[in-house]
Amino acid sequence: MQFHSDVEAIDALVEKYTILKSEVAKVIVGQDETVKNLIICIFSKGHCLLIGVPGLAKTLMVNTLAKALGLSYSRIQFTPDLMPSDIIGTEILDETRKFRFIKGPVFANVILADEINRTPPKTQSALLEAMQEKAVTTAGNSHKLDEPFFVLATQNPIEQEGTYPLPEAQLDRFMFNIWLDYPSFQEEIDIVKSTTSGLDPQVKIVINKEEILTYQDVLNKIPVTDNVLQYAVNLAVKTRPNTAKAHSWANDYLSWGAGPRASQYLIIGAKAHAAISGKYSPDIEDVRAVAVSVLRHRIVRNYKAEAEGISAEMIVKEFLN
Repeated sequence: MQFHSDVEAIDALVEKYTILKSEVAKVIVGQDETVKNLIICIFSKGHCLLIGVPGLAKTLMVNTLAKALGLSYSRIQFTPDLMPSDIIGTEILDETRKFRFIKGPVFANVILADEINRTPPKTQSALLEAMQEKAVTTAGNSHKLDEPFFVLATQNPIEQEGTYPLPEAQLDRFMFNIWLDYPSFQEEIDIVKSTTSGLDPQVKIVINKEEILTYQDVLNKIPVTDNVLQYAVNLAVKTRPNTAKAHSWANDYLSWGAGPRASQYLIIGAKAHAAISGKYSPDIEDVRAVAVSVLRHRIVRNYKAEAEGISAEMIVKEFLN
């Protein structure tokens, strides 16, 4: 797909984004902010951690989005007995007595890792390596994954019995951490009406794989002014307790702050947010729009914050003020 200029490409992206949102809305009622963040993540080459109680249509949302994007989709249900080979694939001995690699479910464009905290660290890290390297290694051979490659992992915030929470270093690999909330009263009426009437809305493919890769490259090249860069880095630096630029709340309520990857994702996310809003360069408002999703899982609260009921989101919002 050829564009004469990056400006033309961004104009086309805004149009695609609008159609994409309306296709997803045929199936998913409400959750506009979540859908928007998922689309930003895909165009930013990031991965996403989605946290919400059961029954909020997390799986349906990802499935619908994958259909509208024309991408292959795989759902992996994480369980305590899941092995790394169940995700990445395995070598088998075929009829000719040669080893042949059978690809696992990770060989798709969109991966839904359902309840990632239900499986032991060994299996979690097999998926996290694939996310980082965009390749898997088995029996000494490396197998490239198809691009675009997007992992959406879900976690259930209740029922922590028998779970293996993701360590901070692994959480850091997710660009966004999105919390799903209950629908409003009217939205729930619409959900019940549409899902119990026997109607089966068909989702059309809005965009193809090549177009997504083109848009990802265009977003990468979007220029960013120095004041926006400084604002993003300053925001990440503020979160680090007992450092020269630490915010007073960081010293009071955090044991660890966000690393440099947070600054990178603030800028990448701001570029994508600006582009889908029809802007050719991000401003400070775009950084602020993605800040909570980028920083929420990168700061570690201390005992005082937990005792006083101060959430990570409240702390990030205080930094933004």
